[in-house]
Amino acid sequence: MAITKIIEVPFTLEIPVGPQHPALHEPLLLKAYADGEEIVKVDINTGYNHRGIEKLCEKNSFYRDIFIVGRVCGICNAVHANAYVRALEAILDVTPNNRAKYLRVLAMELERIHSHMLINAVMAENIGFEALFMNIMLDREKVMKAKEIVTGARVMADYMMVGGVRRDIDDVKRDKLRKLISELRPRVEYYRKVFEEDETILKRLIDVGRLKPVDVTSHGLLGPVARASGVKIDTRASDRYDAYNEIPFNVVTRNEGDSWARMMVRWDEVLEAINMVEYILEKLPSDGNPVPDEKKLPRKFPLGEAYTRVEAQRGELTYYVMSDGKGMNPYRVKIRTPSFNNIINTGFMYIGHTIPDLPVILTSLDPCVSCMERVTVVDLEKNIVYKVSLKELGGGGKWESRRYSI
Repeated sequence: MAITKIIEVPFTLEIPVGPQHPALHEPLLLKAYADGEEIVKVDINTGYNHRGIEKLCEKNSFYRDIFIVGRVCGICNAVHANAYVRALEAILDVTPNNRAKYLRVLAMELERIHSHMLINAVMAENIGFEALFMNIMLDREKVMKAKEIVTGARVMADYMMVGGVRRDIDDVKRDKLRKLISELRPRVEYYRKVFEEDETILKRLIDVGRLKPVDVTSHGLLGPVARASGVKIDTRASDRYDAYNEIPFNVVTRNEGDSWARMMVRWDEVLEAINMVEYILEKLPSDGNPVPDEKKLPRKFPLGEAYTRVEAQRGELTYYVMSDGKGMNPYRVKIRTPSFNNIINTGFMYIGHTIPDLPVILTSLDPCVSCMERVTVVDLEKNIVYKVSLKELGGGGKWESRRYSI
């Protein structure tokens, strides 16, 4: 009797995208499984960039941690520091004056402008518009200069402090800021028009990675990703922290829910932020010095805890800070970033699209990998700490090889 040998041919091809990424220069691995050109499954693998920020905060003082949390992310360092500082102010019962609150919003909205311009430039580069990428980045320099005038640094601002901010602005700086912002507005309006009318951009982005409102709410998606699907959530509008209760702005939403809508929401938010910056420069209160004397800040923190939220460039960013009242170090610092939700929970978006659509969808989510990974597992009974990747944590595996004693 002849034996027939059956050869099984897999119907899918595994395509690793990352962790040295062609779309975004951060370590994130997407394992895409394709049937021909159609994506049928995507596994999202993280854990390449764990730095132990939360544990580091617990080993340093409350005030030193302001500089540590600002280095969770280079693009959104001011909002990280703001959320953390407001948690300390809640524990200490400290309230900054109105001028300091306005300056905080000024720094955060300048940061929003340059972040949104950056991801739109990256999108242009990923779909082949290198000249558009270069031009957007060139005009983004105006915002970086404005941020430097306000905070003293282009990237790592270190601007927030308990009770206020670290630098004030005078009339000379205010005039320079007005000039930079007035030059930026027509450029942003031009780029928005390009994204709205260019046929190649429309063909690459429209109907790609569409999210329904129910997808947003069921998967806990945040920021422009949610607002581009018609879900009107914005911590600035709901919490009205700092001076957001006085500075007028609109929560931008669209209903298309695709990659194009997510990029257009960001362009519209840039224009809203420009309006807010101009309002702040015109209406900046003069109710005292916004820079508190560090020598007069409390040296001991009372027993207490605080939970604060801020609308970062990618959505709701939260900080939980706990003081045990025994010293100058926090007992616990817990950070939840919007990119964690938006990247881990969106593997379903890629299914049914083609392989060239994958970097477009990923870029439209504006991932910030450096914000995402700070997981530590503590076994209190055995007095052991495990450093665990998110994949291992989700799988509930054994972590013996990664342990070290407390």
